[in-house]
Amino acid sequence: MSLIGKLPMSEWVAFWNSQHSIYVNARHRDVHCRTIAHDVEPYLPAVATVLDYGCGDALHADLIATPGRELTLCEAASSVRAALAQRFGSYPRIRVLSPEELAALPASSFDVIVMHSVAQYLTPAEMETLLAEFHRLLRIKGLLILGDVVSPQVSAVADAMVLLRFAAGNGFLGAAIVGLARTLLSEYWRLRSRLGLTRYSEAAMSEKLARLGYYPCRAKANIGHNPYRMTFLARRSETPGP
Repeated sequence: MSLIGKLPMSEWVAFWNSQHSIYVNARHRDVHCRTIAHDVEPYLPAVATVLDYGCGDALHADLIATPGRELTLCEAASSVRAALAQRFGSYPRIRVLSPEELAALPASSFDVIVMHSVAQYLTPAEMETLLAEFHRLLRIKGLLILGDVVSPQVSAVADAMVLLRFAAGNGFLGAAIVGLARTLLSEYWRLRSRLGLTRYSEAAMSEKLARLGYYPCRAKANIGHNPYRMTFLARRSETPGP
């Protein structure tokens, strides 16, 4: 039975559905999306059906949807989803779905599922629901790529310093400094302070993945700009899901 469509509309989804300023400028948004696409691409087979769950803006999804791949972008925030549909509506190998539409797909629909920088916004129970559903949607021995997992040791200060180094290397340092100051007064920071981020040690995430029907290992490097966060590569087992 599919579970994705039954997840509640969280406060975090409502935030991403709003006019937020999480990116300091258009350059930041573009480089962020391009870096993720560039880092994910080497993990993907030349011929594959790929799901990007909680994909966000995904400005460079066309780098993933090569001639041998079909890409499904799934996003809960309706305004983001509408922008994705407008951007990629003419791309025959990219489709945009809501979580409810994704829940209606048959089992074993995908070779690879990517979920990047989403785990920290889910409760542990929501995370387990998604992992169980991904197990249903993946083909046997299919790959789950779980990126940007926040460990208990990574602080907001560390995140800020990493962003500044990323900004300095990509031409938007001044905007990043102003943006960080603005973030402290933003709805994002109020939500993060009140709700917190869900954090996992390497051992805890590996245990959760193994318990829910995967063969997990930690990747050598994280996807995206933050080297202090973790990416996990998890193969779907041949046994039925939980």
